Parts: sequence; C-alpha cells; structure tokens
Amino acid sequence: MAKYGKAAFVLLIIGVAVLLGLPQLELISQATLNIFTLGIIWSIATMSLNLVLGYTGQASLAHGAFLGIGAYTFGIMAQRVGMNFWLSLLIACLMTAILGFLVGLPSLRSKGPYFAIVTLCFNVIIFKVFENWTWLSGGYQGQKVPRPSFLTERWARYYFALVMLILVILVVRQIVKSLLGSSFIAIRSNENLAESVGIKSFSTKLLSLTVSCFIVGLAGSLLALQNGYLDYTITNYLYSFYLLIYLLIGGVASLAGPVVGTFGLYFLLWQLEKTMGEFSEFRWLMFGLLLIVVIIYFPMGIVGGAKRFWEWIKKKYYSRRGEVYG
Repeated sequence: MAKYGKAAFVLLIIGVAVLLGLPQLELISQATLNIFTLGIIWSIATMSLNLVLGYTGQASLAHGAFLGIGAYTFGIMAQRVGMNFWLSLLIACLMTAILGFLVGLPSLRSKGPYFAIVTLCFNVIIFKVFENWTWLSGGYQGQKVPRPSFLTERWARYYFALVMLILVILVVRQIVKSLLGSSFIAIRSNENLAESVGIKSFSTKLLSLTVSCFIVGLAGSLLALQNGYLDYTITNYLYSFYLLIYLLIGGVASLAGPVVGTFGLYFLLWQLEKTMGEFSEFRWLMFGLLLIVVIIYFPMGIVGGAKRFWEWIKKKYYSRRGEVYG
C-alpha cells in the first residue's frame, strides 16, 4: 500500500497546485473564493484530527473546543493586547497545544469510547464557559479580529491559508513516515502489543494529542482571521462532530482523506444551499444519506475506496495480460 500512498500524496500536491492558480486565472468569484478559503481552513482542522484519530486511534471529540480556543487566543492577542500578527499566531497555537497537553494528562488514561466521552464533556464545558463568561468571549456581540495589511484582500488570505495547508501536510507526512509515526500506528493497531515491544503508549498518545492541538489552534486562528470576528459559538461541540464526519467520509489515516472529505463536503453543502433555495434545509438530509452510503460501501472513506478501485483495475489489467499481479 506504500506505493498507493505515495501516488495519493502526489495527486494531492497536484490538486493543491491547481488551487494555487485559481484566483490569478479569475475562474472563481469572490464568494466562491471565500468558500474555498474556509474549506482549506477546515481541512487543516480535519488534518489535525486525523493525526490523533486516524494514525493514533484516539477518538477525540474536543477539537471543536480547541478550534475555538485557538481562535479566541489569536483574537484577544491581536485585538485587545495589540500584539504582532505572527506572535499572536504562535501564542494561539502554543496555548492550544498546552491546553491539549493538560487535558490529555487525565483523559488519555481512559481508553476507547470512554476517552471520546471525556473529551466531548470537555468540549461542552468550554462551550458553556465561553457562552457565560461574556468578559472573555464578548457574548453574542463577540469581538472583531484585526487583519494585518498584507492579508486585507480575500485572495491574499486564500493564498496564506493554502500555504499553511501545504506546510501542515508536509509536517504530518514527515511525522507519520518517521519512527514516531510508526509508534502512533502501532498503538492504533494494538496498544498492548506496542507496550510489550517498548513503546510508551501514554506519553506517545499525549504527544500525538498535543501536536494535533497545535495544528487545530492554527486552523482556529485562520478561521478567526478569515471571518474577521469571533463569538462564543466557535467553540460549539457540533464542530467536533463535523470534523469527525469530514474525516470519515474523506478517509482516515491518509494525507489526502481530510482534504478530500472536508473540501468536497464544504463546497457541496454550499452549492446545495444556493441551488435549493427555500428547501436548502433538506441539504442536511442529503448529507446524512451520503454519510450512510460512504460508511456502508466505503468504510475507509472516499480515498480508501479510490485506492481499492485502482487496485481492482490493475488486477483486471494484469489478469487479461496473463501476468501475475503484485
């Protein structure tokens, strides 16, 4: 499967390269460019969940909270403190990673569905904290998020988000291809066996969660920057489920899966909302049906299904030529 993983990575880079030229070729409107930018940002957030769930096997349902924490940290540093843009971005990522580390210390001692429940409870707590602590979140009014001069234009924010996505893809690829990535996968496959060969499962899972929170903090900061404002709903626990659905549909434990699932679904739902008019609420019904079909017929997601289909084509090709495949 390594050769298919390499091919998928090459195709992903080609797809990103195509996206690079869209604004310059004036092939898309400003509204579509905004949707593309948001799709890229949510892809970064889904990529962070893929690291801890897809590769390490820990079903975190707190990434909606960490997304909001990263966004608010960036907004507070930039707006209220008046800090430099780059320093605000770094502090937002580090703050989210530190909180992820602290949350992981007790929660990662639970396993399986219990870890998912604990992280979901944390997300609900954070949502209620931001809802009621109006001095921190701004309540329903929220707060503005200033943009640096070089990111005032939509196309500039689009390219900036795209560069961040490429960097995240490269970093995650280096992690999963390293010895540390092999430890992640070993824990996902069989945690007891991994411990028997000397892998410290708890510290390794904690590291995976911390790095994942750093990345989702980056996504939250970019989301605040793109929207230009913040309110407490950005910490909604429903966002954790959205990220989970994007990942499951795109394909877990693959570099292309988070991007394909998030970008495809985000753009599809937007198109349905435009075309269905007053019946736009029914798009969620179609979304649910699509999710059911993918889970039943493509348990490894769209990317996993595409890999299996390509393998089936190659087997057919070699069998017709009378050659042995593999």
